[in-house]
Amino acid sequence: MSKRNIIIISSLVVAVLLVFAGIYYYQATHFNKHVTINNTKVGGLTTNQALKKLKSAVSRNVVYVGEKRIYDGKDTKMGFTNKDLSEVKNLLKKQQTFFPSSKVKNYSLKPSQVDRDHQQTMEKKIKEKLLKMNKGLKVPKDAEAHLKKGKISISKSVNGKQYDIASLLKDYEEQSYNSEIHLNPLYIQPIKENSPIIKEEKKKLQELVQRTVNYKVQDKVYAFKASELIKNASVTKNMKYVIDKSGIEKKLDDINHSQSTLNKNYTFKTHSGSVISVKGESYGWAIDIGEEAKRIQEALEKGKKTILAYNVYGVGWNPNGVGYHTTTNHGIGNTYVEVSIKEQRIWVYKDGKLKVTTNVVTGRHDVHEDTPTGVWYIMYKQSPSILKGSEVGNSNYSIKVSYWAPFTNSGCGFHDASWRKNWAKDAYLKQGSGGCVNTPPSAMKTVYNNISQYEPVIIY
Repeated sequence: MSKRNIIIISSLVVAVLLVFAGIYYYQATHFNKHVTINNTKVGGLTTNQALKKLKSAVSRNVVYVGEKRIYDGKDTKMGFTNKDLSEVKNLLKKQQTFFPSSKVKNYSLKPSQVDRDHQQTMEKKIKEKLLKMNKGLKVPKDAEAHLKKGKISISKSVNGKQYDIASLLKDYEEQSYNSEIHLNPLYIQPIKENSPIIKEEKKKLQELVQRTVNYKVQDKVYAFKASELIKNASVTKNMKYVIDKSGIEKKLDDINHSQSTLNKNYTFKTHSGSVISVKGESYGWAIDIGEEAKRIQEALEKGKKTILAYNVYGVGWNPNGVGYHTTTNHGIGNTYVEVSIKEQRIWVYKDGKLKVTTNVVTGRHDVHEDTPTGVWYIMYKQSPSILKGSEVGNSNYSIKVSYWAPFTNSGCGFHDASWRKNWAKDAYLKQGSGGCVNTPPSAMKTVYNNISQYEPVIIY
């Protein structure tokens, strides 16, 4: 090769290198053609030129979801200052290519002087707008595992048209410094049939129907099998059971009918050996079906094997039920007070042994102030006491007694009657009390000392 040719080639190489050097320098100092920062065009500008443009730029505060404009606010300054130059330079390095690029790219850059109050107000308004828009849109329906009529099935999911507001607001936060904000229209997605959540719901229902709780009422045990008693149930998204308790309540109601004693007749063997039936009044108990159904449901949910009946109720002085812990002698037990209207006499038994018996005078018969019959219980004891009330012939009385043990809410009870002169067996017919059981003062202390609160009183 001639010397002349070598010189020509070398000159061409130098020229090409100079061209490439020029391109590289330009690319290193200027933004590509279709680059924007916060929707402000900076293509072909240096960092200083871009910052100058940003400092004078305004934010249109327009928000789109897809093609739909949902918000159009007043123009505001973006808030760029000279402090932002270093961040603009970083964006230049990030977008830099060796050769010029026509690729469209919008960068979001947080200005150094941000009007946070304005941002928060704008975000709040956008959220309100999205919520309002969602009200008129189809709600998606999640797939769900159900126990229905005793069988487990999975319902199908249904797509909706409601916006996923949380995701949209997150997208907004990332673009909040742009002049125009274009949010990708994201929709709330329903939980699908094959999702792990639905599989877990189904598993929990399968576990539930296999469980049994042994429920002990006094000395009897009842098996509450979920497979028999729970026909309808579901599981919430936080994996909590929602159970139709009607089957559990029905079984508790059956137990009440067969075993509870409240407002039922008691079989009672009198002092003479005769067996009678006496209506239960204040004495007795029944299962609180609503509260106990909740406990049994909870036990089934947690996989407990056995629970004892806890919520029982009664009437009168003690609303929690009296006699629940007594199972002998047809529910009355062997400690009680027996009152015979016909014989005008009482018998006080302690653990099956007669402690005291005495003649008494009960309520006056001819004016229908008879001592009420039935199975009651001692409400409380008080010594001494002042009795206040009314009776036929005496509209307002106040009498002091040494011993007082009421057994009805209406004011009937045992007490001494020092004022009484007629203690004859037939005194109650025309000269009886106002309903109480008048007990001779000589015997009342012994009676009082041998009776206790909540012990049954059988009057017949």
